[in-house]
Amino acid sequence: MKFMKLGSKPDSFQTEGNNIRYVATELATDIAFNVGDVKFYLHKFPLLSKSARLQKLVSATNDENSDEMLIQDIPGGPAAFEICAKFCYGMTVTLNAYNVVAARCAAEYLEMYETVEKGNLIYKIEVFLNTSIFRSWKDSIIVLQTTRSLLPWSEELKVVSHCLDSIATKASIDTSKVEWSYTYNRRKLPSENGNDPHWNGMRKPQSVPKDWWVEDLCELHIDLYKRVISTIKTKERVSADVIGEALNAYALQRLPGFGKGMIQNGDVTKYRSLVETIMWLLPTEKGSVPCGFLLKLLRAAIMLECGETERTELMRKIGQQLEEATAADLLIRAPSGDTTVYDVDTVQSLVEEFLACEQNAYSDLSLENEFQKIRSPRMTSDASKVKVAKVVDCYLAEISKDPNLPLAKFVNLAEIVSIFPRQSHDGLYRAIDMYLKEHPGISKSERKRICRLMDSRKLSVEACMHAVQNERLPLRVVVQVLFFEQIRATASAAGNSTPDLPGSIRSLLPGGSHGSSRSTTTNTEEDWDSIPTADDIQALKGEIATLRLAGGNSDKNGNDGCKIDAEKVTAGKMKGILMSKIFSKLRSSKDKYGEISSSDTSESPSPGSTTAEETKSTPSRSRRHSVS
Repeated sequence: MKFMKLGSKPDSFQTEGNNIRYVATELATDIAFNVGDVKFYLHKFPLLSKSARLQKLVSATNDENSDEMLIQDIPGGPAAFEICAKFCYGMTVTLNAYNVVAARCAAEYLEMYETVEKGNLIYKIEVFLNTSIFRSWKDSIIVLQTTRSLLPWSEELKVVSHCLDSIATKASIDTSKVEWSYTYNRRKLPSENGNDPHWNGMRKPQSVPKDWWVEDLCELHIDLYKRVISTIKTKERVSADVIGEALNAYALQRLPGFGKGMIQNGDVTKYRSLVETIMWLLPTEKGSVPCGFLLKLLRAAIMLECGETERTELMRKIGQQLEEATAADLLIRAPSGDTTVYDVDTVQSLVEEFLACEQNAYSDLSLENEFQKIRSPRMTSDASKVKVAKVVDCYLAEISKDPNLPLAKFVNLAEIVSIFPRQSHDGLYRAIDMYLKEHPGISKSERKRICRLMDSRKLSVEACMHAVQNERLPLRVVVQVLFFEQIRATASAAGNSTPDLPGSIRSLLPGGSHGSSRSTTTNTEEDWDSIPTADDIQALKGEIATLRLAGGNSDKNGNDGCKIDAEKVTAGKMKGILMSKIFSKLRSSKDKYGEISSSDTSESPSPGSTTAEETKSTPSRSRRHSVS
């Protein structure tokens, strides 16, 4: 820390009691000054020789024959007045970053100008500020912090503006020119911690990180911090991502619990002002601030009930880079009094904002560069959508554990991302299964509604294996999964296309049409939407085990021909079992409600080819429908 010593005489100020200060000399004091709650007994001559204001005050009081004066509004209070008084006596006084601004403001108040006496206090302080304080990084920050208690004097004397310019200039300088000390505890560069793989044993100058100044500014009060960051921005030399890092570090230090996504009890008004200021300072460039930090900021804004305008703008920024978020980032607690655990509506708004940003990005493309520009953004856009869909799937799986989560909120959010390109629906299946597990009491129609979100054709082999054995899924979904897995096995074995199926069967698959018989279709719909019995699941488990066994044997043999034959045999068995189960369902419907339409019947296999297999592989289902 820089300092300056003034005067050469020993300090002879003495204290009497708690609020009396006097000069211990052989000459008796002849004037008293009441400054705040402290009374100073001093001598007129040394003071009046350097202070024009005191000259005026003494002249005014002499007419009243008074030797006591009142000074209540001097900036810096008794401490600053004492520094000025000691300077007038020529006593040793030390100025540093903590007291120099108070002394400068008090000297201005006392009018200690060069016109009164050459080499007066104001001149000496200005020299110290310009040659030492404003050239020091940390001293400039300390001085700026002290100006808050000295407003408006510090502002009018341009001490604040000089500090701002000094700090912003140093923060904007090329890192190779940083030669002063700074605080940096967040992470170390390899060259700073001795782990640089390129170090060859010779001492090399340490590299300075581009965000070296971030932590030191965290000591500033929010209003001063706002002005510093704004000044740094105006110089346009610091990248937006460094500004974002600075705001993140400041929030972590000044908001208790912010790093954990919560705000601890404290001064709500103070914290609200701080969060709103940080939101105002956020860079406009997309991606300059991590999405995780923005979501923590949104949590704090919701918790502290910040202004609607600020929150809306923050949500717009989050929507622009929602693909960077994680499911944990989106787990925003619902407001107190809400029945649900998490604020699903806010997350839905963020996803909708993401969609709006994507649409705006396309509309902003100029027509003249359409061919060249639209290809790259489309690839980027699709990749972003895939990431957002994956994040939403994970988020749905987490919020599904809430027993009070309404089905409508789950479905509405899932439907928004249903249009996004996704190669796999495993994440969505996991979320649906979690919801069914935590909400066993939902109706058949609700179960059907949530399962419609999933495309069985986009499930991995592992997910299919799990789904076929899942007792929580409607029978329709289990058969769909089994059917498409059989299709996949057939295609991989022989390159065959999807088998031609009767219309009544096609109606059970995604995108199919219902049969022409209304009564048959109605009953089939009801049966397919029911929960499979334990016997149904056990039968399917046996077939899955057969499929696994056949696949395993083919792998062990290591013979491509044997493998293909095994796959063909397995696919054929699965196809026959699938057909037998489906036609067992259709036959029970036919017996109860009448014949299936001629168009459907004409496409179905001959009774002789299926009856034996039906009685062999699906006894439980036959019994189930005979009872009904």
